[in-house]
Amino acid sequence: MAENNYIVKLQNISVSFDSEQVLKDFSLGIKDKEFVTLLGPSGCGKTTTLRTIAGFVSPDSGDVLFDGKKINGVPAYKRQVNTIFQRYALFPNMNVYDNIAFGLAVKKVPKKEIRERVSEMLKMVNLQGFERRNVNSLSGGQQQRVAIARAVINRPKVLLLDEPLAALDLKMRKDMQVELKNIQKSLGITFVFVTHDQEEALAMSDTVVVMNDGVIQQIGTPQDIYNEPQNAFVADFIGESNILDGVMEKDFLVRFFGREFTCLDRGFEPNEPVDVVIRPEDVDIVPPQSGMLTGTVTSVTFMGVHYEIIIDIDGFKWMVQTTDEHHVDDSVGLVIEPDAIHIMHKSIYSGLYGDYSSFSDEMDTLSDPDSEEGEN
Repeated sequence: MAENNYIVKLQNISVSFDSEQVLKDFSLGIKDKEFVTLLGPSGCGKTTTLRTIAGFVSPDSGDVLFDGKKINGVPAYKRQVNTIFQRYALFPNMNVYDNIAFGLAVKKVPKKEIRERVSEMLKMVNLQGFERRNVNSLSGGQQQRVAIARAVINRPKVLLLDEPLAALDLKMRKDMQVELKNIQKSLGITFVFVTHDQEEALAMSDTVVVMNDGVIQQIGTPQDIYNEPQNAFVADFIGESNILDGVMEKDFLVRFFGREFTCLDRGFEPNEPVDVVIRPEDVDIVPPQSGMLTGTVTSVTFMGVHYEIIIDIDGFKWMVQTTDEHHVDDSVGLVIEPDAIHIMHKSIYSGLYGDYSSFSDEMDTLSDPDSEEGEN
């Protein structure tokens, strides 16, 4: 195995299409048996990264290593990887059995071994008894399972998955998230998964790679990415965030909205301007006289498990998530505990994200299964 157990390593990869640079000096190590998710908005370069690993895209510069060996120029069919695309690309003229067996049949594997391995795959993806079914008669989730079985029956060391759940409804997506994670663990192979769905990335991954504009913004566990975002882009893209301008007066003390707050961060310069991130679920709404800050409720949305409350404080619209009911025009106070405050250095994204004065239509676009087609 390669140094540091990296089964795949991208070193200083740059890729351009039609003079537009899509990946910019991009470096990433993926460990053996790891579930890695490339997460970012449409056009950020995540699909290009996947296709570079697969061998469908040749980088303008940089190296692709597999088990420590350079594989630049090695054609896709000779790499120890398989890819599942957003469109499953099943053979419509073949039944379930023949779709799954196709790769082994091409390699002229003995029929007895093919039968055994197809049976093993059918059991793994819970499709026993579906062998003779036409793939066009299957549900989206069942077609997804056939695509997975067909991809892993060849026993690749790495499975690449390009938005494979995008066409499924919400309940099926959640069911398949659990199944994919279980399959990955049972197979003991590396999964590299592409999505723009933050919840999907957090639910499934060992490691999340947040990308934007062809550059990695942060790499970490789902908990690290969510709880300790490194810049305003990550904080805004991963879940909901109130992002405020602040000044780090000294270790463990930050000032925003004209008052000092105790926090758990340190290592900043005295009086350094910073971005302050406070997640909506980490804010407590109290009577105005008990609040560290006070404001007025401007919007209340019932979300089923909780309410999303928008509160105007000196023109800054906060989002707070709470199980307690409040009403528009209520005067309320906010209490923010030290462990709810996360401090970030200023970045090129500072000032671009922050309050909830308006709601973006971006997520409506991102939820469209066709929105990633042609992504760089």
